[in-house]
Amino acid sequence: MSVDLAPPRGTSTLQLQFRRFRQNRLAMASVAVLALIVLLCFLGPYAFPFTGEDADFDFISVPAEFTWPHLFGTDDFGRDLLVRVLEGGQVSLTIGFLGALVAGVIGVLYGAVAGYAGGRADGLMMRLVEILYGFPYVILVILLSLLFGGGNVALFAAIVFTLWLTPAVIVRAQAQSLAQREFVQAARAGGMTGPAIVLQHIVPNCMSTVIVYGSLLVPEVILSESFLSFLGIGIKEPQASWGNLIQTGTSAMETDLRLLLLPGVLLATVLLCLNFIADGLRDAFDPNDR
Repeated sequence: MSVDLAPPRGTSTLQLQFRRFRQNRLAMASVAVLALIVLLCFLGPYAFPFTGEDADFDFISVPAEFTWPHLFGTDDFGRDLLVRVLEGGQVSLTIGFLGALVAGVIGVLYGAVAGYAGGRADGLMMRLVEILYGFPYVILVILLSLLFGGGNVALFAAIVFTLWLTPAVIVRAQAQSLAQREFVQAARAGGMTGPAIVLQHIVPNCMSTVIVYGSLLVPEVILSESFLSFLGIGIKEPQASWGNLIQTGTSAMETDLRLLLLPGVLLATVLLCLNFIADGLRDAFDPNDR
C-alpha cells in the first residue's frame, strides 16, 4: 500500500493529481503497454519490404509459421496479415485519439459558453443537445456519412458530431457553478469580455473533468470506428482498420481463426488499457472516489 508523501511547496493541484496517477501501478502499466502498441503500429510496418495492400501471389493463405517475411502468414489475397493489422491500428488509433480530441474541444467550448451565458442562450443551446441526443446513434452516423459522401473524412466527421454531446453537458454543469464564483465576478467587474472569461477562467478550471472524461472518450471513439467498419459503414477495403479486419476474420473463423484473433486481441488490449488509464485518472483527479 502506497503512502502519499507531503508535497513540496509550490506544487499545483494538477501536479498533485498526476503524482497520484503515477502511483497507480495498473494505470502506469497500461500506459506502457498502450505506448508499445502505438509504437508498433506506427513504426512496425517500416520494418517490412511491402505494405499491407501489396499481394504476394507466391504466398496465398500462408498460415502463421513465424518465418520472415510473413511472420503471421497472409490472407486469401496474399497480403501480409501482421502488416495489415499494424496499418489498421494506425487508422483506428488515429481516429480514436484525434476524434476524441476534436469532440472534446467542441464539447468543452460549447458547454462552457452555455453554462457561463445562462438564461435563454443556455436553454436554446441545451435544447439542441437534447434534440441530437434523441436520434439513434447508428442511424445518425449513417445519415451523416451519406451527407458527407462517405469515406474516412465522412466517418471521422460523423463520429465527432455524435460524441461531443456528453462533454458539453458535463462541462456546462460545472461552468454554471464557476460562473457564480468570486474570481469570475471580479473578472467581469474588471471589464474582461465573456469569451476571455470562458477561455481564461471557466475552461482551465474544468480541466480535471475534461481530462478524466477525455480518457473515456478515446476508447468510445475507437470502438465506434471499429463497430461501424465491422458493419461496412466505416473504413472499407482495401484500406485496413481493426473493425473491417475483425469483420473479415469472423467470416473465416471456422477455417482460419488467426484472421480474427490478431486484430481482435490488439483491439481488446488497447480498450482494456484505456479503461485502466481512465480508472486511474478518475481516482487521481477525484480523491473522494478513492
